[in-house]
Amino acid sequence: MKKAVAILLFLLLLILPCMGCEQTGQLRKVELHEVTRSVFYAPQYVAISMGFFEDEGLEVSITTSGGSDKAMTALLAGQADICLAGPETGVYVMNEGKADHPIIVGQLTKRDGSFLVGREDEPDFTWESLEGKSIIGGRAGGMPLMTLEYVLKSHGLEPGVDVEVIDSIQFNLMGGAFEGGTGDYVSLFEPTATEFERAGKGHIVANVGLASGEVPYTVYLVSQTMLAEDEAFVESFLRAIYRAQCWIATATDREVAKAMEPFFPDASIDSLMIVANSYRATDSWKSDPIMQEEDYARLLDIMEEAGELNARPDFASLVDNSIAERIVAEEK
Repeated sequence: MKKAVAILLFLLLLILPCMGCEQTGQLRKVELHEVTRSVFYAPQYVAISMGFFEDEGLEVSITTSGGSDKAMTALLAGQADICLAGPETGVYVMNEGKADHPIIVGQLTKRDGSFLVGREDEPDFTWESLEGKSIIGGRAGGMPLMTLEYVLKSHGLEPGVDVEVIDSIQFNLMGGAFEGGTGDYVSLFEPTATEFERAGKGHIVANVGLASGEVPYTVYLVSQTMLAEDEAFVESFLRAIYRAQCWIATATDREVAKAMEPFFPDASIDSLMIVANSYRATDSWKSDPIMQEEDYARLLDIMEEAGELNARPDFASLVDNSIAERIVAEEK
């Protein structure tokens, strides 16, 4: 009997440490809702494929929402732990007077990621040549449409007067609508724009992001409750994103394309390389997750000019850079 007890105790001593290892090795499951699937968000996909999230103890599952408003709705409903969306969604929710409005904790991109695609090749394209034409521009109140209209106005074209801007088509259906014959032009993200061009469905004639200048375009938002109760999670998430931003800065276009390949099964490596090079050349990706106050002010200017802003929320009330700043400072 004593011998049996001794053997049992010995086995328990062997098993218990292993059980402890399994527990500490478990990854926290994270639900991330993204506005759309695009190479524009390359650092996010790199953070997954290169294991940066896993290194931080996170297992990130991505749901593509098909619009910033839908990503924000998922966050507000508690279906997402964090969302990648346009910062305008945070402004809208805050201006609705919600006390527990989401907080912007990190920035991923710093330009509009859209490309204007037309039906004909136009090597001598000018924005002024759009007078009398029609453009599928995105949904009213969204950054793609507001930025496009900002560019049109800067070139002396009044949307709805000099050029027809179609704003009734859902973001993820815009390419299909153009292919079906709607509009003379369409504003598309990558890799869709390049795939359209390679398939002979259209021609890229302009880069909206270059024409509009820098603006905080896509950001990470979390609930105030999440930020207060689990700051460690937010820090781990942003650290992985920052590692990806740093990695991309020195990686080749082929390395970036290979890292993104699992997220774009219908795109060729060559297409992904072209798109990665395009976004890199236009300096579209942030080098760190910190949002600058002057860029935020420009965002509000664009929203105000679009007639979509009834109040200008204070930067500090909507943006919390403290975690991102700490992460960046630690790496220097």
